[in-house]
Amino acid sequence: MVENLTIQSHKGPYTVHFEEDALETLNAEIPENTHFIIDRNIAELYREKIPNILNHESVLLIEAIEPHKSLEECPKYVEHLVSCGMRRGHTLLAIGGGIIQDITCFLAATMLRGVPWRFFPTTLLAQADSCIGSKSSINAGSAKNILGTFTPPVRIDLSTRFLDTLPARDVRSGVGEMIKVHVIDGPESFDTIAADYERIFEDREVMRHYLRRSLAIKKNYIEKDEFDQTIRLVFNYGHSFGHAIEAATNFEIPHGIAVTIGMDMANWVSAQMGIGTQAHFERMHPAMAKNYAGYENTAVPIDVFIKSISKDKKNLGKGKVTLILPDKDGKIFRDSYDNDERFSELCERFLIEVRGMSLATA
Repeated sequence: MVENLTIQSHKGPYTVHFEEDALETLNAEIPENTHFIIDRNIAELYREKIPNILNHESVLLIEAIEPHKSLEECPKYVEHLVSCGMRRGHTLLAIGGGIIQDITCFLAATMLRGVPWRFFPTTLLAQADSCIGSKSSINAGSAKNILGTFTPPVRIDLSTRFLDTLPARDVRSGVGEMIKVHVIDGPESFDTIAADYERIFEDREVMRHYLRRSLAIKKNYIEKDEFDQTIRLVFNYGHSFGHAIEAATNFEIPHGIAVTIGMDMANWVSAQMGIGTQAHFERMHPAMAKNYAGYENTAVPIDVFIKSISKDKKNLGKGKVTLILPDKDGKIFRDSYDNDERFSELCERFLIEVRGMSLATA
């Protein structure tokens, strides 16, 4: 058994319940006044386990792709919920990953000036990271993640049985976010999860341990900075580089794996800039390289990469890039740097020469 985890938010406490039978329990006893928003693929995969849910009077099935997480699509979702009798005090219940989470959270924050919502995260990315912290974001037109709110769910039910039907690359993507959180917690935490890297995939108890540990670390940050103003911003470690890698490869590299490359890149660039040390890069590189194995040679056009990182919404001024890097003690911090020829050269060197190399030649 994994101990439940309670998070304090501006709307009161909410709890992550670790229960392997969570989906079956929900199907056996559906709460009154509940409206379901479900990933269409999850509905198909678990059709035999959730017949009562799928036959419920209010079920909205959504294909979990980026275009469906947009303001333009929301009127259809609202129309469905209204036609199913949505009222104040009713609850939206999301079953899916990050896209379903974002859609449901946004609707819960805005419909009828706010209704409660619950979340059954079905991807490791959502279970290990995004399910707590209150944030949601949706797209509008060509602007990605431009609209959003801070609206925590009233309850999260977490079952690792969903990982049984998750593609291997998506499991590694989630492990990338788990690694990120442990790096932020400090060198000792990272060294511990790195030593257990293979066991995370082989032993479900080990997976559950690091899942809860990842959320417990994040809890300490979001309770102090729920609205992303100060210390919580370090959770973008690996993401400036990672998002640019995603964009440059047209999302051929999954998010959490791109973030893993981004963390490795941040560690190396930091050492080259004299901010961090080569020793910290070498300490962390083996685990990072394992997690992005198979993508180390994926082409990343440097011009598209630089253009993307230059447009990162975290940047604070013209000609600057905001980066989260390790210092000489391995502590992760945030600062702004010149987006100049030297920075571009370092990025290109990492992507072409360093990424995927053995430490002997890196």
